[in-house]
Amino acid sequence: MAYVSLYRKYRSQTFGDLIGQDHVVRTLQNAISSRRIAHSYLFTGPRGTGKTSTARLLAKALCCEHGPTAEPDNVCEICRSITAGSCIDVIEMDAASESGVDDIREQIVEAVEYRPMMCRYKVFIIDEVHDLSPKAFDALLKTIEEPPPHVIFILATTEFNKVPPTIRSRCQKFDFHRASLSDLIGRLTYVAESEGYEAEPAAIAAISRMADGGYRDGLTLLEQAILTCEGKITLAQVYDQLGLVSEEVVDSLLLSIKESDVPKIMDLLAEVARLGRDPRSIIESLLYRLQDLTRAVYQVESGTTDASRDASLHETAVRLGRDSILRLRADLAEAHKVIRDISIPRLWLESELVRLSLPRQRAARVEVEEAPAAVRRPSAQPAAPAVTPRPAAPTPPVDKAPSPSSEPLTQAVVPSAFSTPVPPSAPLGSDAASVWAAVVQNIQDDTPIKKKLVDSRAAELLELELVVELTRQMDLEWLMENPKRTGYIHKLLRDTSGRDLTVRFRVAKAETAALNSGAVELPAEGQRLEQLAREIFGNS
Repeated sequence: MAYVSLYRKYRSQTFGDLIGQDHVVRTLQNAISSRRIAHSYLFTGPRGTGKTSTARLLAKALCCEHGPTAEPDNVCEICRSITAGSCIDVIEMDAASESGVDDIREQIVEAVEYRPMMCRYKVFIIDEVHDLSPKAFDALLKTIEEPPPHVIFILATTEFNKVPPTIRSRCQKFDFHRASLSDLIGRLTYVAESEGYEAEPAAIAAISRMADGGYRDGLTLLEQAILTCEGKITLAQVYDQLGLVSEEVVDSLLLSIKESDVPKIMDLLAEVARLGRDPRSIIESLLYRLQDLTRAVYQVESGTTDASRDASLHETAVRLGRDSILRLRADLAEAHKVIRDISIPRLWLESELVRLSLPRQRAARVEVEEAPAAVRRPSAQPAAPAVTPRPAAPTPPVDKAPSPSSEPLTQAVVPSAFSTPVPPSAPLGSDAASVWAAVVQNIQDDTPIKKKLVDSRAAELLELELVVELTRQMDLEWLMENPKRTGYIHKLLRDTSGRDLTVRFRVAKAETAALNSGAVELPAEGQRLEQLAREIFGNS
């Protein structure tokens, strides 16, 4: 007898065997028991969650010799022929390979005119129905709208949005859910025992996590583990089979990033590379582990019964800390998206993990030796008595800059700049100005962006948007013409400030007025004249 794959051998043959889809089973059984049988059903959900198996079960329940029944007996000739796929009145189509209008006309439109030969109903099961061509859907529409009373349609799809609304509205829709981790562990454990193999609980849990809620994927991975095992299925063997990194190595890597241990990071990556692990699989292993650590740090049930693994998770989560776990998840998710376009991924991943290991304060700190010019704000001088302010333009209040003795520049560290919330449209203080000064300073020297922003200044903060003024219109246009330039500045601002800020650039008012008037220099009058007088003569 030919070998049968596990996912075919352990396909659900009764509604009781269908795990994790209780809402679908309950509704279908109630409809059959009350004889409220629809003429068309639409099963939608992720791959490997039991859509086709449920379609066959429904066909059995409707056509069983003792039915229609809520639970087929699986012993009558009709049930056995449906199980074997040889029932002449249950027609299965794969729309991925039979998607043309001629296929629909030949196998469905023309066939519905004939009554079933053996069964109570003629059942059409169309798998991956979203792959049908528009013309094929048009040919199917009239038939599925008003079929003969002896015809039942069961459509299955993984992409519900690609099914035309005209078809959706004529079907009863059932959503199939991904399997929970506990359901997958229970099912894979049962299959392994039924096949006569012993497996470590941690190995079954690792396969279940990699299956991502798909029963068929889980059984396929378990079958690979059985074929490569030597007696007992172990966790190390599963990691080798899936190309992943062991949890011990992943934990060491995460803790080295937390502790800024660059030599250990490089040694661990070299060791993993010698095992033949792909850089992308390394990031995936880190992300899977961080997902488990997030559940542990927020005390969410893991769905496993392995007490030693749960204790290890809790210990690692405590050592990393909640903030580090969440930050690393976000950074590594972005790295996973970027690495597919990298030409030398192994070296890039090494430099990326080294960058993540550096303390965030180090990248955001204002240099001690040379503070930015924007931080050194001159102290306010007394007003000159000879200049009389105009009544229509009152003198705006001038913020007093901190004195060097009370607040030295050498202690200006950016992460404390936003320690208190800033109300919308609030004026920026010297700390926030230091943030932008640090951003400009962190840009590599002699680059076009650095040259365009060297004379810029932070103007105001609107909620989470920092408004920055440029001195020239041409600089603004140059920055905005390429989204990568503004995206680079946004990322640098977030890393520097420690907050999810965005930047909006604008030209200073003096530059805008000069452009609009066509004048080379704005005439000095009103408040501008008063300000110039203060700067020239002082307040004495």
